[in-house]
Amino acid sequence: MQMITGLPLTPRFGYALGFAACAALLGFAYYLQYYEYQDPCPLCILQRVAFMVLGVLFLVAAVNGPGRAGAIVYGVLLAAAAGIGAAIAARHVWLQSLPKDRIPECGPGLEYMLKKLPFTQALEKILTGSGECAEVGWTFLGLSIAGWSLAWFVLFGGFALYLTLAGMRRIRRA
Repeated sequence: MQMITGLPLTPRFGYALGFAACAALLGFAYYLQYYEYQDPCPLCILQRVAFMVLGVLFLVAAVNGPGRAGAIVYGVLLAAAAGIGAAIAARHVWLQSLPKDRIPECGPGLEYMLKKLPFTQALEKILTGSGECAEVGWTFLGLSIAGWSLAWFVLFGGFALYLTLAGMRRIRRA
């Protein structure tokens, strides 16, 4: 059993911690949207969905308290969700780093695309990005929201691996 700041870090507690972190990040995103008036672009919304999926997986794993096989399954699912989120955030960071003359034109809104286009075509257009995705409206320590999202997805992926290994070791000792 590992210790973080004097607290025992069992896999179940780690999963609960992951859920709390996802909930806090989503809460902060909604704060930025509704109180700081930072409207999310389509890529931001996809990143929120990835954080929601991670949060639900962390919560279910915390409630379930999986054994060895469950720890592997949750680890794979969490790593996949974190990887998809990281890929979306990396694309977003790349769009934000483009020179002004290389930024794609603004396209239709997310709601319009989802209503008028087949899902796969809408997803393709969203992932291509648009001019609104290249805007940087908020930064902290030199990173944009997309940059921080990328960092958090990478951390969650690593944390999922750690929890998987910890869950497997814990079961072997028992």
